[in-house]
Amino acid sequence: MYPGTHARTHPDRIAVRMSRGPGLTYRELDERSVRLARELRARGLKVGDGIAILAENHVRFFEVYWAAVRSGLYVTAINRHSTPDEAAYIMADSGARVLICSHGLQETVVGLLPLLDADVHRLMFDGVVDGVEHYEDVLAQQSPEPLDDEPRGQLMLYSSGTTGRPKGVKRALTGLQVDDPAAPHNSNLLCSITSMDGDSVYLVPGPLYHAAAFNWSIAVQEIGGTVVVMSKWDPEEFLASVERHRVTHTQLVPTMMVRLLKMDPEIRARHDLSSLEALLHSAAPCPVGVKLEMLDWLGPIVDEYYTGTEGLGVTFVAAPDWEARPGTVGRSVTGPIHICDDDGRELAVGEVGTVYFERTGAPFSYHNDETKTADARHPDHPTWSTIGDVGRLDPDGYLYLTDRKAFMIIAGGVNIYPAEIENRLIMHPGVADVAVFGLPDADMGEYVHAVVQPAPGTEATPELADDILAFAREHLSRFKVPRILEFRDELPRLESGKLRKDLLRAEYLPC
Repeated sequence: MYPGTHARTHPDRIAVRMSRGPGLTYRELDERSVRLARELRARGLKVGDGIAILAENHVRFFEVYWAAVRSGLYVTAINRHSTPDEAAYIMADSGARVLICSHGLQETVVGLLPLLDADVHRLMFDGVVDGVEHYEDVLAQQSPEPLDDEPRGQLMLYSSGTTGRPKGVKRALTGLQVDDPAAPHNSNLLCSITSMDGDSVYLVPGPLYHAAAFNWSIAVQEIGGTVVVMSKWDPEEFLASVERHRVTHTQLVPTMMVRLLKMDPEIRARHDLSSLEALLHSAAPCPVGVKLEMLDWLGPIVDEYYTGTEGLGVTFVAAPDWEARPGTVGRSVTGPIHICDDDGRELAVGEVGTVYFERTGAPFSYHNDETKTADARHPDHPTWSTIGDVGRLDPDGYLYLTDRKAFMIIAGGVNIYPAEIENRLIMHPGVADVAVFGLPDADMGEYVHAVVQPAPGTEATPELADDILAFAREHLSRFKVPRILEFRDELPRLESGKLRKDLLRAEYLPC
């Protein structure tokens, strides 16, 4: 399905709206995406070319996406917090021929414009600056009649870059038309693991430039549901949005759940959340204690899945199954999972190693990076791929993640996984956020270092540090307890929920 289908069957249904602001019906979304598609075709873009959008959370994301996807184009969303140099890298690396941007990010755009190739087309909505064309004026010149040929395009999103420069995740185009049932659809996964349908209301509290938020929103529109987008994450506004729009489904990351759980219980109780049918979470390992508190609060509707921007595979676990196996991220709903050692040998059930998914669909590649693409493949099985996560399988095929291989600490020859330590420390009432990583040690190789963001209203004192470390000693083996614990006002965490531990750790390393 695509908006054209729902524009015919449910033209006045809201396709997307801001939680506090305007929206688009399916008729409007279809017509506006057609006008933009015609404009892109008129400017000479052909199948396989790319465009990019740089904007805050905004309804225009969706008309830009559907215009590209009904034109056989790749569309890339650029992180709204990018510097001009970072955005220029994405534009150049992706080969995008059109930049569509928001007046709300005009400072970034003004810095970006001189860095773009002269032949890149530039359009801006909600206003205009020198050097760009007005998006609305351009669309007004085009017809809302669909083009005769509408080959299906695709997203080409960039990995978060937590271990280096972001890389575009690219898949070959199918050549099928946008309305061909045989074309790959995001909603195939959505319908297999949720109860969503055309009457569902899906709330997006995270950034649309992130793979999870964008892909799931698109999937909801494929089945004709309504997408509600928050302009930015705020715990109380999230609760108010669920109540205001009678939200049926939403998706959070663990840091968002921690913020909700550490709110004043009286504030949480003010909001009616009875419309919620399912709250999904993903993007980062969830501490068992946090998940248990969420289930105690909301009941058995807190489901979990695991995947990556690369889309190698997907696991899923419904709340009741998770309660029987605390800590699992579920069983694969795509291809088989293989756990392998550093030499690629498959390990037995229960042993910890690199997580590989066996591909069942089209392969992906990292755009302009053959080495990274090859490194993601298993050395002996080219259909097995990994994003570097470490974990184990139980006898029933449920996956338990340990950490990213890049973040593993080796102290005295012992493997220590920071995520386990972080998941314990976050449960201390004085901790709002925490990062654990290894730093060089002359005797042990590495030692365990922790950086903590105190909970709101909690003062960062030596007494608090001692209390957190005493808490750690109660729950962790001695060699896992941080040797040093420091405080920071805020940790460098992406809106997607991923911690930029690489940036934090780099500050402590010798130059």
